[in-house]
Amino acid sequence: MAEALLLARAEELLHELGLRRAAEVVVNHADAAAARQLTYLAFLVGLLEAEREARYERYLQARMKLANFPFRKTLADFDFRFQPSLDERQVRELATLAFVEEGTNVIFLGPPGVGKSHLAVALGIEAVRHRISTYFVTFHRLVDDLRRAHADRRLERRLRVYNKPRLLILDELGYLPLQPLDAANFFRLVCERYERGLPMIITSNVSYGEWDRLIGDPVLAAAMLDRLLHRSVTVNIRGPSYRLKDRLRSGVPLTVPAVGREGGEI
Repeated sequence: MAEALLLARAEELLHELGLRRAAEVVVNHADAAAARQLTYLAFLVGLLEAEREARYERYLQARMKLANFPFRKTLADFDFRFQPSLDERQVRELATLAFVEEGTNVIFLGPPGVGKSHLAVALGIEAVRHRISTYFVTFHRLVDDLRRAHADRRLERRLRVYNKPRLLILDELGYLPLQPLDAANFFRLVCERYERGLPMIITSNVSYGEWDRLIGDPVLAAAMLDRLLHRSVTVNIRGPSYRLKDRLRSGVPLTVPAVGREGGEI
C-alpha cells in the first residue's frame, strides 16, 4: 500500500513539473526496474529518457507543421536508381547538413517532375530533425506575399519573417518572368540572407543562362547570381519525370523535354 501511494505521489509530482510522459510511464518503469533489479539511478535514467523522447517527438511535430512542407517525403523515399544522372553520394553528403553550417546555398536544376521538390523537402525534413529552423514556400507565393507587403508598406516586416528561418526553401523558381518590383523584392531577400550567411535551397527549371529573361534586368540578374552562387552547390538532374516513373516502367511512352547543360529545358 505504501508503495502504491508513493507511485501515485510520484505521478502527481511529475505532472506538476510538466513531465507528462514520465508521469504516464512511471508505474511501468517502476515495475520493470523491480523485476530486473535495476538500481535507482538506472530507473531514473530510463524515466528521463522516456520524457526526452516524448518531448522531441512533440517538438518535431510542431516544427514540421511550422516548416510548411507541402508533403512529407524523405531521402529514403527517393528512388535514386530512376535518376542515374543524379549523384547519390552528393545528395547524401548534403543530408549531413554541413551546407547549413557553412551558409552554402543548394540549387536543384532540372525540368519539371524529376524530383527537385522531393529532394528539397527531404533535406528540409532532415534539417528540422536536427533542430534547424526551416521554412518552405513556393516562389510564386513568396513573390505575391512580398508584393502585397510592399503595397501595404510592411515589406520590412515580411522580409524579417523570411529571414528568420536558418534554412529557407524556395520551390519552383522560374515558371514566369518577374515584374520589376517582384525582382527587386526578391533581390532584397537574397542580399539580406547572403549578408547574414543564411542558406537557401532553391529548385528551378531555369538554367543560369536564362536568368536575364527571368529577372528582366541583366545587371540585376548578374548581381543576384553573384550572391547566390558565391557559396553554393548546384545539383543538375537530367532525366525523365520522377512523378511518372511507374508509367515509364510499365512501358507507356512519354515525351521527355530535352535538358540543357545547366539543367534548364531546351
